[in-house]
Amino acid sequence: MNSWTRIARRIRVPVGFAFAAFYLWRARPSWMSLAVGGVIAAAGVALRAYASGYLRKASELTITGPYAYTRNPLYLGSLIIGAGFALAARSLWITLLMALLFAVLYIPVISFEEQFLRSHFAGFDEYAARVPRLLPRLSAASGSYGEFSPELYLKHREYNAALGAAAILAALVFKLIW
Repeated sequence: MNSWTRIARRIRVPVGFAFAAFYLWRARPSWMSLAVGGVIAAAGVALRAYASGYLRKASELTITGPYAYTRNPLYLGSLIIGAGFALAARSLWITLLMALLFAVLYIPVISFEEQFLRSHFAGFDEYAARVPRLLPRLSAASGSYGEFSPELYLKHREYNAALGAAAILAALVFKLIW
């Protein structure tokens, strides 16, 4: 793992909190942008919730559920959440900074995680050949059946993404009203 990847893995959450402060300062939502952006962000939250119910971190290669369409449904969900909130904010600066942060922080982390999976799971290369890294396939890869586990969803504490999105939406509503 190179030094930037190590740094990116460590700082992505704190940078996210700092970005949230910038976001709330610069956001100029309207009721329409908030409604449309909120629906898009909710779809991203739902994807993250769905994906977390299939993920068995570091114990097996997850290829079922949304992992049959994209190797990184959690990051895709985060990208969708970000797009929704960028739309809700109606700010070019927020959109540009959000895209930059995703590219600089998450692309190296995705690459690192794929190196880890490749070195720990013999079937990863075959899986990677069938399932795209981020943008999903239109149909599930073959042999990819599984069942959502509410226990895994709770174990991964993915409800925090929903709580965070709700807090940002509430702050934007507050900003609109006052």
